[in-house]
Amino acid sequence: MRIAFLGTPEFALPSLEALMRRGDTLAVFTQPDRPVGRKAILTPPPVKVFAAQNEIPIYQFEKIRSAEGLEALEAFAPDLMVTAAFGQLLSVRNLAVPPLGTINVHGSLLPKYRGASPIQSAIIAGETETGVTTMMTDKGMDTGDMLLKATTPIDPDETYEQLSDRLAVLGAKLLLETLDRLEAGTLVRIPQNQDDATVCHMLTKEDGHINACRPAKAVHDLVRGTNPWPCAYGLVDGQPLKIFTTRRTDEIFPDAPGTLRESNGRLFLCCADEALEIISLQASGKKRMDASTFLHGCSIDKKQLC
Repeated sequence: MRIAFLGTPEFALPSLEALMRRGDTLAVFTQPDRPVGRKAILTPPPVKVFAAQNEIPIYQFEKIRSAEGLEALEAFAPDLMVTAAFGQLLSVRNLAVPPLGTINVHGSLLPKYRGASPIQSAIIAGETETGVTTMMTDKGMDTGDMLLKATTPIDPDETYEQLSDRLAVLGAKLLLETLDRLEAGTLVRIPQNQDDATVCHMLTKEDGHINACRPAKAVHDLVRGTNPWPCAYGLVDGQPLKIFTTRRTDEIFPDAPGTLRESNGRLFLCCADEALEIISLQASGKKRMDASTFLHGCSIDKKQLC
């Protein structure tokens, strides 16, 4: 089968590798190289790196909906398009190119968490279960018919990065099963129940801002869901303090929410109901470190995180 694969980040790699091992004729369409880090070093997306290493043709367009993008898709003449965290909306003309349609590997149990941040949003919302859905792409935002689903529990301390890695592998397996059923003619399309749909937006740095007036579990879930990006943070003496990992405790201090407390070499953040232990963090101008190391060189006892 000739498959145009549209994907960009690490999440897409297991699916692309699965298609390559399946023996399909592939072409990769991915986002342009982007500047990364403080030095703004132009960096190719992970999917491009993998494709180049495996001699898969690569196409990069700022907008796949452009005339150039459409022309490249038509020239490749795929039987099917597969998308996985591509990061761009497809036009009706894009979707009309492959006769078998476009299958998307989406990191949630649709119709919940349609949109750009399904994995992060599920963690931040405190979900205990999530999964992957393969679906037929239409002109809407993750509104197409569902094909197959695979579920998995979310560990109470699992971060976005950890869960994303697991879902990427789960999604690749589900994609292969979906294609097997497609070729066998046994694939069933299931319309989404619009009344059950939720939509999640692309996260910004501000989405990581900690509100310690919320319960400790909600703050813990925010920290997990924004690790490694955009990262949970607050301001201490006007300077940003990033918090990467936390631990639930039953500690309670007689302080207002947002108060940082040191106790027996450990660092805690007072929340609405109980204190949350800070495990790793990064102060402005410093490297990421564990809290005990941080406290050796800095005392912030009873300061406010706001």
